[in-house]
Amino acid sequence: MSRAQDIFEDLRRVGAFKRDRLGGKPSDNALSKVPQPWVSRDTVGAWLRGQRCPQQPEPLLAILREIRAEAARQGVLDTPADGSTEESVAQLLAEERWRKAWKTEQERRKQSNQDGVERQQAHKALEDEDRRERQAALGDHLRMIRSWSPKRLRVHPAIPGTSVSPDDADFVLPAFVARPHDDRLHTRLAAAVAESESLLVVVRGESCTGKTRTATEALKALPDDFQLLFPTDADSLLAALAADVLGPHTVLWLDEAQHYLDGPGGEAVATALLRRLDAAGPFIVLATLWPEYDETLSTVPDAGAPDPHRQARALLAQAHYVHVPSSFSEHLDAVRHLARVDASLAAALEAGGAEIAQTLAAGPDLVAHYEHPGGLHGIYGKALLSAAMDAHRLGIAGPLPLTFLHDAAPGYLTNSERAAADPDTWFTDALSHARSRIKQVIRPLEDVPRPSGMGALPGVVSLADYLQQHGRRTRRSLCPPATFWDAATHFTSPADLTRLANAAFDRFRLRHAAHLYRAAADAGSVSALRHLANMRATAGDREEARRLHRAAADGQDTLTLTRLAMEKAEAGDQEGAVRLALQALDSGGASAPTRLANKRAEFARDRGKARRLHRAAADGQDTLALTRLAMEKAEAGDQEGAVRLALQALDAGNKSALTWLAMERAQAGDQEGAVRLAHQAADAGSTSALTRLAIMQEKAGDQEGAERLAFQAANAGWDTYALTRLVDMREKAGDQEGAERLALQISDAGKAFALTWLETRKHWRFGLEADGTVSGPWEWPEPRTAHHG
Repeated sequence: MSRAQDIFEDLRRVGAFKRDRLGGKPSDNALSKVPQPWVSRDTVGAWLRGQRCPQQPEPLLAILREIRAEAARQGVLDTPADGSTEESVAQLLAEERWRKAWKTEQERRKQSNQDGVERQQAHKALEDEDRRERQAALGDHLRMIRSWSPKRLRVHPAIPGTSVSPDDADFVLPAFVARPHDDRLHTRLAAAVAESESLLVVVRGESCTGKTRTATEALKALPDDFQLLFPTDADSLLAALAADVLGPHTVLWLDEAQHYLDGPGGEAVATALLRRLDAAGPFIVLATLWPEYDETLSTVPDAGAPDPHRQARALLAQAHYVHVPSSFSEHLDAVRHLARVDASLAAALEAGGAEIAQTLAAGPDLVAHYEHPGGLHGIYGKALLSAAMDAHRLGIAGPLPLTFLHDAAPGYLTNSERAAADPDTWFTDALSHARSRIKQVIRPLEDVPRPSGMGALPGVVSLADYLQQHGRRTRRSLCPPATFWDAATHFTSPADLTRLANAAFDRFRLRHAAHLYRAAADAGSVSALRHLANMRATAGDREEARRLHRAAADGQDTLTLTRLAMEKAEAGDQEGAVRLALQALDSGGASAPTRLANKRAEFARDRGKARRLHRAAADGQDTLALTRLAMEKAEAGDQEGAVRLALQALDAGNKSALTWLAMERAQAGDQEGAVRLAHQAADAGSTSALTRLAIMQEKAGDQEGAERLAFQAANAGWDTYALTRLVDMREKAGDQEGAERLALQISDAGKAFALTWLETRKHWRFGLEADGTVSGPWEWPEPRTAHHG
């Protein structure tokens, strides 16, 4: 394009001409009112500086006509436009010239946009090809979402009835009974897709309550162009995340998410998933999780205790939870309606009860098969299943070796039962009973598929999850026999062996515990070395204990490093203590610097280093260190910094930091700020903040403010203790009338908790009549106040 055709350069020439030759006339403000409709003065200025080009030519042409008219008035039309060319002012401002220049610029833009689209398409094609190549190298593959059948997604088959899967005659899928949580989940997924959002959904519920079916039905809310990946295990998932094959428009399917998050690779998986959820969407993670595993992964450990699930906790904290109830009691009419045309639902209704999903999955039949075996084969099969249940409730999550079941089973039998067994055939017969197909749906012991390829893994089985949960409930107080602990060495995972050793130690099976800790240490567990060292120290073998502790420290065991740091500090070796504490921090032990800093402060030694250690621990997300630093910020007057650290502690799992900060603001006289922080704390699950503020207000004489805060806490469902405590305080202060008035307010508000409390608290000086009125006074002994929150 020639200089004369460069519209931006020519616009700059016109702007310079108006400014220098015409004395700035007409002004940009006057020119902005020439086009119809008007444009802004800033827009006119941007055009004449060559910074923008209008979408349509007419507004620009109208402005150029005004500049040409001013040039004519000043008599300069026939003079050179500027020194860069021989072009006259009239030629520079000629309308036809500008029409051509504008048209040329539009063609250039069109071509540029087309080139950009082609480059983008080519880049995407290369990215897609690269992703396909990376995926091809993985064991698990993405497939179009509609190609995944419920059976492949591990939906429990149902007792016989209507099948919607004709290719799988042995797989019965009943009609789906949608409940309110299903509608909410569909809406949330559709919104995530519309907003190109990355979303983690956790479908939470007991075994055989319909979690996986709920998640499978939710896939219908996603467009057909989505792909789905169902990784075999944590290692496979990590490989997929490392290969970056989970791009936008993909679903990650994590059925029984504890298998990915609660194990040796669990924290690495959680960390990688957190990163992926921060990347481009729409990307959906659909996970199912039992309540007990959710609690294990989400619970903040006690101060100084190991924190094996810090990243998993952070991951689950941002999840959208769907809670699947165990009963259809509120939706039996919908079940009856569909049961008219669905034999599976009809059979479930005939069985009685509202646990429709469990009945469909033959859960109660599994339990009956286990609890009421027939003949010797059944008794021996029950022994295998009992050993399997004990293994799972004591920490085993994966497959069970047949050798373990074989060696453990004898301890679950009586002497006469063992004597009656055929040594050559008893195990085969027992295994046959334990693998019986129940209701044509499920077996108590199932084959374990190979991670890749076809067929089952040899030598291992898995216990039906319904029986796993049944064992946790019914065998909780039972200690396995000696044969169980001896057979446990058939497990090879360091984590499995350590968990079983911990279980043996907790049950005072110390010989078995030491044997299993040794096996775990030989398999590579450094925490097992620490446990062995502690056992040897208790037994008086201090030299062996020191050797084992040194080995655990060399293996970067965080608790051992922390313990050695404390010992160094007590011995006066402060530099060595700091070195070990920071080494523990590097290994994931965030509490070590905090404990050492507290010890330094306790002995009034080097408070500067103590503060540095606290900061190091806070960087490692130790909640106590974060809370301590928040306190220091507040004491120094940096309220904004204090709140920031308190929220950081909250994110790391400490719900009390905000409550403490609210109390601090109240004591400083900032009641509005205190209430705001108390509400934040209550939203985060710390229910005591509003209650404590209410009691502070009452003690300060602000009865109206105290009642307002107490009712806020109760109405939001956070805390009910404040209301009853305020009545106590009124009575103790001699304000009988105020106590009765508040009690009546509680009654009028329909607070059943308060009515029950008032009725049962025998120390009250007035009583609750049948019609809801308060009478008295009564004389009862003064009780000890108990917290009801």
